[in-house]
Formats: sequence, structure tokens, C-alpha cells
Amino acid sequence: MQLLKWLAIGLVVVAAVVAGGIIGIGYFLSPQDQLRHADLIVAISGGETTERTHEAVQLYREGYAPALLFSGAAADRNGPSNAAAMRSDALADGVPASAILIEEDSATTTQNAANAAPIIHSINAHSIILVTSPYHQRRADLSFHEMLGSSVMIINHSAADSVWRKSSWWRQPSTLALTFSELQKTLYVWSTKPSSQP
Repeated sequence: MQLLKWLAIGLVVVAAVVAGGIIGIGYFLSPQDQLRHADLIVAISGGETTERTHEAVQLYREGYAPALLFSGAAADRNGPSNAAAMRSDALADGVPASAILIEEDSATTTQNAANAAPIIHSINAHSIILVTSPYHQRRADLSFHEMLGSSVMIINHSAADSVWRKSSWWRQPSTLALTFSELQKTLYVWSTKPSSQP
């Protein structure tokens, strides 16, 4: 009887650890910082680019930064870049052209960070609000930290995603696959980043 009792307790503990780990993956991938004023809002293209753009524009309207930087190459090399499309959406939403910067060559998160860094440094920005999808936030943060160094503070703030939720990412096959793919990429970036970077 005593053995069964301890077995039951052990199973409950294991179940709690597994459940905590599953939920924890979503929170690990999606760090969120308290919003504060910054020198620049940086939105990178990718999954649900329109949502990322709208979130960045909303932050600009609310006065969190005086300028926007959109980063992303064209999905179709024969068409306009993602950054140019984001700029067009922002202009249509009333953001003045003088407040928008674009970077049109990046096809990966690492390139987003590498190509945005010189622009960020050139305008002497010491803080940015980094906008992407929630499941992509950790990897984007790691990449931007590596390229920007400690002189630029990164404030993480995700746009809403239509299906992915950090507290229930395992409920749909599509979000399950997306999460494990993103976790693998994030852990790779984490494990290969220079030890001197945050």
C-alpha cells in the first residue's frame, strides 16, 4: 500500500514536471519586456508580416519611438521587398515617410540583425523595440543582441499571431510543428552565440 502511494506521488510529480516543461517552451520562445520609450521601433518580416507591421505602427502612434525600421527581402525576388510593402502599409496608416527606414536585403533572422545593425548605429540609437511574431521573439532577440552588442538595449514586444499562443501551442498540429522547428533554431542560435554576448 505504501509503495502504491509513493508511486502515485511520483507519477503526479513527473506529470507536473512534464506539463511545466511543455508550457515553459512557449514562454521561453516568447520573452516580453515592459514597454518603454525607445529610439527606434524595428519590425522584421516573416510569418504574418502584416500583423508585425500594424503592431509597429501602433507603437509609433502611441509615442513609444520617433521612427520605424522595417527589415526584410522580397519573398518573390521579382516583386517589391517585404520591407517596402511594410513601408507602404505604414504610409497608408498615416506614418510620415520621414519616420520610416527600410532594409530590403535580409532573407533570414541573422541577416535581419546583421543588416539592421549598421542602420541602428548610424542614427545613434541606444534602444530599440523589437517587433516580430511571439514564437520568433527569442531567436530574434538573440540575433540582434549578437549583432548590436551591449550598447543597444532591446525591448522585446511581439505582434499578435492568429493561431500561436505560448500557453497552448501544442493544441494544433501546425502550431506544434512550428514550435518545435522554432525551438530547434533558437537553441542552435543560443548554443553558437559568442560567450561575451548576453
